[in-house]
Amino acid sequence: MKKVLAMILAGGRGERLYPLTKDRAKPAVPFGAIYRIIDFTLSNCLNSDVRRVLALTQYKSISLHRHIQLGWNILSAPLGEFIEVIPAQQRIDEHWYQGTADAIFQNIYTLQQEKPDLVLILSGDHIYKMDYRKMIAFHLEKGADLTVAAIRMDRKLSKEFGVIEVDKDWQIIGFQEKPEEPKTIPGDSEGILASMGIYAFNTEILVRRLIEDARSDSTHDFGRDIIPAMIGKDRIFAFDFRLGDPGGTGYWRDVGTIDGYFEANMDLISVIPQLNLYDPQWPILTHQSPHPPAKTVLAEEGRMGTALNSIISNGCIISGGSVKRSILSPKVMIHSYVEVEDSILMEGVDVGRYAKIRRTIIDKDVHIPQGMEIGYNLDEDAKRFTVTASGIVVVPKGMKL
Repeated sequence: MKKVLAMILAGGRGERLYPLTKDRAKPAVPFGAIYRIIDFTLSNCLNSDVRRVLALTQYKSISLHRHIQLGWNILSAPLGEFIEVIPAQQRIDEHWYQGTADAIFQNIYTLQQEKPDLVLILSGDHIYKMDYRKMIAFHLEKGADLTVAAIRMDRKLSKEFGVIEVDKDWQIIGFQEKPEEPKTIPGDSEGILASMGIYAFNTEILVRRLIEDARSDSTHDFGRDIIPAMIGKDRIFAFDFRLGDPGGTGYWRDVGTIDGYFEANMDLISVIPQLNLYDPQWPILTHQSPHPPAKTVLAEEGRMGTALNSIISNGCIISGGSVKRSILSPKVMIHSYVEVEDSILMEGVDVGRYAKIRRTIIDKDVHIPQGMEIGYNLDEDAKRFTVTASGIVVVPKGMKL
């Protein structure tokens, strides 16, 4: 794996995740109490023994840079290992990244300096586990120029994905970018084979196709331009994600919307979650500040601090309040008589006495005043907060209430 270079596309605006992306890039959005979204891709790299990693950033990247610097400075430079952040540099022209392919093209100098045999192109904003070694072994076995990781999705979701058509040997013979009428899986009229935005390229072919694309009038995107142009010209294959999933569940989520983000977090508190955070064979790493242990308090008047079917992080104090089916990040304070249900509370949230929170995401460092109710009257909530069509309320970071 020493001749493999991973390049993580981590520059997305994440507009559909607003206001969680008001001050941070999408890969830096907190997830699962203690993680950032990008931690899953970075952990997959290290667990797959991919130890040369470049994270390409662009928008609102300060918190992402800081997180990687603090939490991922763990590899050995003398052994040629690194996780490095490369901000958009306008090295080739005055434009910022124009598409996923252009982001790699604008860093082609760095790519050529590293001289890898194979380039693994990854997204920094998906939640999943994957052993990239399995995909790379498949790529080499097939003598492929490009291998695309693929997952089955319902055909009704086709407008959200690149849809792959393969032959019996899993060689790609067609590719549609977000079609309304997709090609379905043979024998499965309700299923499509969706691209996961995970690519294994032979370096020589990648450089050649990027240069060709840069000279053309295209959107400079792998799904819209590069892959369709390679069909019939190069050997390109699809890799079944289930064969590389160490959890064996085929769990993969694109948390690109508030509703998708909320649902993926709630998946973690299932009795038997499809995404197992407690697997010592595939740890999800992150940066954590030194907080004291979590604590529940039984007050003298009989008020009992309880947490049921929830994730509670270090530094949390539940003092005479009730937490159900929720996720509490570090340093969350729950005061007496509080009720929190089906919610995500990020670091430093303080919920005052008698407050009631339901189906709400509260971003960092928000103080909820005594007696306030959120998630019970969506019309009133919409006057102050973001409310999704499904009724998820989002309170922005640091909002004064």
